[in-house]
Amino acid sequence: MKFLEDPYQTLGAGFALTVVLAIVWIAIVGMPSGGGAWLEQLFRWTHFLAGITWIGLLYFFNLINAGFLKQLDAGQKGVVVPRLMPSALWWFRHGATVTVLAGIILIAMLHPVPSGTGDIAIWIGGLLGIIMMINVHAIIWPCQREIIRMTKESAETGKPTPPEMAALGRKALLASRVNFMLSVPMLFFMGAASHLATAVK
Repeated sequence: MKFLEDPYQTLGAGFALTVVLAIVWIAIVGMPSGGGAWLEQLFRWTHFLAGITWIGLLYFFNLINAGFLKQLDAGQKGVVVPRLMPSALWWFRHGATVTVLAGIILIAMLHPVPSGTGDIAIWIGGLLGIIMMINVHAIIWPCQREIIRMTKESAETGKPTPPEMAALGRKALLASRVNFMLSVPMLFFMGAASHLATAVK
């Protein structure tokens, strides 16, 4: 079970297990019909995996990390921020990008024109997701990149962090809180698109 000690090997094992279970599932229920079924499922699966990564980190940053960092002194931040945040933000921003791109492809494949209630719901959810992704790349990541750089320089030189770092932190926090807020209706409309919308027809 050594693969469980490395997260990337564990993830790879998850993909391998998916293939094995999919083959078993097909053997039991038969091959899904329609030439585009597998392509649609691939994009849907990618959308789910990337979305869980992105939104999971968004909730971690807002519910846990922001409060935790406030409790640290400058020396502790000089250790934690340069080691934790680059990796966490790498997964965060790329998770956002992959989620939205896979979602746009799915909307183009399945809901190109918002006509029915499900189509309208998925377009609302998708629009909220696009706004959130723009926040990630236009505000959150640029601010955090500078904060990481300033914190690392401060830790290495012993000099205090520049005064503008507080404004960058505030800007990144507010953009992250906007995304945190938007994620709630976004997830509601994503679910409503295939469940609630069908029920009320």
